[in-house]
Amino acid sequence: MTQIIVVTSGKGGVGKTTSSAAIATGLALKGHKTVVVDFDIGLRNLDLIMGCERRVVYDFVNVINGEANLNQALIKDKRCPNLFVLPASQTRDKDALTKEGVGKVLDDLAKDFEFIICDSPAGIETGAMMALYFADVAIVTTNPEVSSVRDSDRILGMLQSKSKRAEEGLEPVKEYLLLTRYSPARVTTGEMLSVEDVEEILAIPLIGVIPESQAVLKASNSGVPVIMDQESDAGKAYSDSVDRLLGEELPLRFVTEQKKGFLKRIFGS
Repeated sequence: MTQIIVVTSGKGGVGKTTSSAAIATGLALKGHKTVVVDFDIGLRNLDLIMGCERRVVYDFVNVINGEANLNQALIKDKRCPNLFVLPASQTRDKDALTKEGVGKVLDDLAKDFEFIICDSPAGIETGAMMALYFADVAIVTTNPEVSSVRDSDRILGMLQSKSKRAEEGLEPVKEYLLLTRYSPARVTTGEMLSVEDVEEILAIPLIGVIPESQAVLKASNSGVPVIMDQESDAGKAYSDSVDRLLGEELPLRFVTEQKKGFLKRIFGS
């Protein structure tokens, strides 16, 4: 049965699109046929992160409006045969998304895909509400700082009251926490909330902690999802998160400050 997974947050700039690309790629690499859909109408960044921006001819809104079919709009990933991208439009506004139109596209995608990853814009405007409305699973992405966590708490309220599952009295959307840009050193100095602080505030299961890493920026600039960089801590952390999403129990990595050895303390890193 197809699972619709929304990657969402209350605040912008927390790494939702990076996370959507990484999670979709991770699922596809594990043999699951996966499509990632960009709901950020008017901005469209997912295709850049996925490295397929030059291949966009038709988009999500074209499909909703009947100007193209899914076959024409879906972009197959060059690196992974199980992975496809449905890009957003850069020329329309978010009102182009309707419940009927989005629902039909998702129903059509569900005929061919095991996982549909919805890359949501931040906040609670139309695109974000459309992305979370149809979700079976929500990955609430937050940075370990107070305003980001507070805004994520508001998104949890929306999931529990405004989703299709809530409207129809079905089993609630499964909610998971993904903590991004985490720095144990900054937690130690009190500049950042700890994993335990965020878990206590949001009270939902933790699926992963992604460390602050230059590899994320490098991957974004090169159009390669960071999960493909298994030399980086961020890539490994996203792999762990995908494994947990699929039901594996793994210990958390990269959540404690690494102590410098004697030579590093003397000469620096």
